[in-house]
Amino acid sequence: MASSTTRSDQFTAAGAIRPGGPGVLMGRTVSRVGYGAMQLERLDRDAAVALLRRAVDLGIDHVDTAHFYGNGFVNEVIAAALRPEDDVLVVSKVGAEPDPTGPVPLRLAQRPEQLRAGVEADLRSLGFEQVPLVNLRRTDNGPGLRAEGDQLVDLDDQLAVLTALRDEGKIGAIGLSSVSLDILRRALPAGIACVQNAYSLVSRGDEAMLRLCLAEGIAWVPYFPLGGAFPGLPKVTDEPAVVAAARALDVSPAQIGLAWLLHHTPNTHLIPGTADADHLRSNVEAGAVRLDEETLAALDAVPSRSGDIEMG
Repeated sequence: MASSTTRSDQFTAAGAIRPGGPGVLMGRTVSRVGYGAMQLERLDRDAAVALLRRAVDLGIDHVDTAHFYGNGFVNEVIAAALRPEDDVLVVSKVGAEPDPTGPVPLRLAQRPEQLRAGVEADLRSLGFEQVPLVNLRRTDNGPGLRAEGDQLVDLDDQLAVLTALRDEGKIGAIGLSSVSLDILRRALPAGIACVQNAYSLVSRGDEAMLRLCLAEGIAWVPYFPLGGAFPGLPKVTDEPAVVAAARALDVSPAQIGLAWLLHHTPNTHLIPGTADADHLRSNVEAGAVRLDEETLAALDAVPSRSGDIEMG
C-alpha cells in the first residue's frame, strides 16, 4: 500500500471526495468504498443506469461486476452508464456462468476454456478492449457452490489461461475469490492484485490471509461484509457491541460494520451492493464514520463465528 497520499488523491476524476478515503488497487488510486453491481439486475435498465450514475456522483470509482450477473444485463448497464472521463475501475470475475433454470441462477465454469469464454463475454457486454482486473472465483472456502466432477480444476491450469489472457492484453490484472490461504500462497508468483473472500466483523476466519495480503501489497475486497447473506451466517448488525456503537455515534449498525472493515486494515476496499439510492448514500457515508480506540477495542472483541454454508 502507498505510504502517503497527496491532496489530489482525496478526490475522484469527477471532483467528488473519495468515500472511505483513497486506497490502492492494482497500482491505481481509487475510493475505498466502491460498489458491487450485482443487485442492478433487480432494476429496469433506466433505473439501473441512473443508480450507477448516482454512485459516480457520490465519488465511487471502483465497480465490481460479472457477466453472469443478469446474464450480461449488469455489464450492459455499466457500458451504458459509465463515461471515459469518470475514470471508474471496473473489476469482473470468471469461474461461473448463468444458469437461469437451475436451483440457483448460476453454475460453476472452472475449466480453462470456460474462464477464457467468460473473459470474452465480459469484453463483449462491457464494450471494453481490456477488462482491467478479473478475479478467478474458485470454491475453496466460504459460502457458495462446491466444485465436483470436471469442475475440479487445478489452480495452475487456471492461472495459465489467465496469465495468457493478461499477456494478450485482454485483462490487465488477476485477482482471486473464495480461496484458501494455501491457494493464495501458490498463486503469488503469478502476480495477484486483490483477493475477494467472505469476511466481516463476525466472520474473521481468513485473518491470516488478510494479513498476508497486507504484507504483499494485495487489496482485500471482502464480500458479505455484514454477514448474514445465507441462513446460518451471523449478522454484524445483530451484535450488541455494533448496536451500541451505532447508537453512540448516531449512525446505523450497518455503517458501523462497514466502518470497522475500513479501520481494520488499510488495504481493505468495500464493494457493498444495493438497488436503492438511499442505501447507496448510506454505504458511501459509512466511509466517513470515525471509530475511536475504545470503540474499536469493543468491536475487535466481538467473537468471530465463521461458518461454511454451502449453497446448491
